[in-house]
Amino acid sequence: MALAAKQQHPPAREGTRASVTFPGEIYAELERIAEEKKVSVAWVVRDAVEKYVEAQYPLFRRQQ
Repeated sequence: MALAAKQQHPPAREGTRASVTFPGEIYAELERIAEEKKVSVAWVVRDAVEKYVEAQYPLFRRQQ
């Protein structure tokens, strides 16, 4: 039996969509933050994830 080929992911710069489910109280806080900053909830989540990854892996700095 042949092994299935690994699924290829697009390069990070192209972006990849993800679906995430948050507890209600966390999502409400994300909405509050987004409204305060006048951005989308998606922007708040991307910003938080980017900061988390940089804090966990300092050598993984986003190239700008």
